[in-house]
Amino acid sequence: MSAHLVSRRAVLGAGGGLAASALLGNTAWAEDKQLRVFWWGSQERADRTNKAVDAFRAGNTGLDTKTEFTGWSDYWPRLATRVAGRNAPDLIQMDYRYMFEYARRGAIVPLDQYLGKALDIADFGKANLGSCSVDGKLYGINLGVNASALAYDAAAWQETGVEPPKFGTSWEDFAGKCAAFAKANKRKKFYATQDASGDEPSFELWLRERGKALYGDNGALAFDAKDAAEWFKFWGGLRDAGGCVSADIQALDKLTLETSALTLGYAATMVLHSNQFIGAQKLNKAKLAITAFPVLPGGKPGHYLKPSQMWSISSDAKAPELAVKLANFTVHDAAGVKILGVERGVPASPAMRDLVATSLDETSKQMVDYIGALDPYVGPLPPSPPKGAGEISFVLQRISQEVAFGSTPEQGGEQLVSEAESILKRG
Repeated sequence: MSAHLVSRRAVLGAGGGLAASALLGNTAWAEDKQLRVFWWGSQERADRTNKAVDAFRAGNTGLDTKTEFTGWSDYWPRLATRVAGRNAPDLIQMDYRYMFEYARRGAIVPLDQYLGKALDIADFGKANLGSCSVDGKLYGINLGVNASALAYDAAAWQETGVEPPKFGTSWEDFAGKCAAFAKANKRKKFYATQDASGDEPSFELWLRERGKALYGDNGALAFDAKDAAEWFKFWGGLRDAGGCVSADIQALDKLTLETSALTLGYAATMVLHSNQFIGAQKLNKAKLAITAFPVLPGGKPGHYLKPSQMWSISSDAKAPELAVKLANFTVHDAAGVKILGVERGVPASPAMRDLVATSLDETSKQMVDYIGALDPYVGPLPPSPPKGAGEISFVLQRISQEVAFGSTPEQGGEQLVSEAESILKRG
């Protein structure tokens, strides 16, 4: 049977080890017929993934699977440690910003040899295959398409009499709405929105609308200290007006849905990836709605569609083809796709997308409809992030908190650029 590590607490309590129990059966399966699977995400994602792994194992007598998950911020240090120790799980969940670094380090393997065989994803199309490729080779199996989004407690906004943000709301109007929310709100320690100044996707969207980017084609920073300072100033103004949560409340956010200001009951709005909307609704009693980020009038599209996550095969995998078959089961087999649903994003396969569309619940349909309505606000996929981009995203979070607690936006902007450039120079 498969042993599921069902919470971060359980993982830490076990010292980060992987637990498992073997299924009694065909003894012809050797040790290389074991699969270890590792991903980040919420409990909702874990439940779905474990159920899919169980279904795959049921069709492969004698297979031993070991599954583990944790939150985003814990995931990458833990994965890096295991890669360095040559003990990486077979099937790992990969993110676009880290894929290039892991591929070029040889930590994950190209998958082209499996196409049309164990990996049946030709109908994903060139764009979806290209978004999971590095230097012309396929390194990821797209688990779903997503985009940045705002999720909000519709009833909380209604209580204040302030119209919530919607498609086409400008950043100026968004700030005005949040300030109006603060004046009309009667709840204690409750704000219109989280402070998203430390959220890398939000900062990237802000930059893209202004014709800039996080990184250029050459891997260098494509923004300067002034850009970052303006970003920090925007959120500082919101904070001063009582429109977003205070610094001490935002510091509680550990980059998980469970610790977001909305889930903890401090804010009516949060930023997330569209596929996370399902998990967010699961964690919140209040009915949530989903909409696009604010826009810059006359600016460029900030949103873009990307692979929400990918499956990648580690170079340590003892049975890589079996790992590919499990991944294929979750993205192109009706049984596996139905189990995962759209929690990781809208399926890249048109056939699988049509399949799940017939059985979507209201929350899932909201998310899929959001992706469909986003088209006018979508620009091209940004350049591939350079090595160190993941580390820089955590630097942004830390510096945003320092600014919120008292540093000036200008100091924050200078520090962000200085630290980011140092990380990029290290290569």
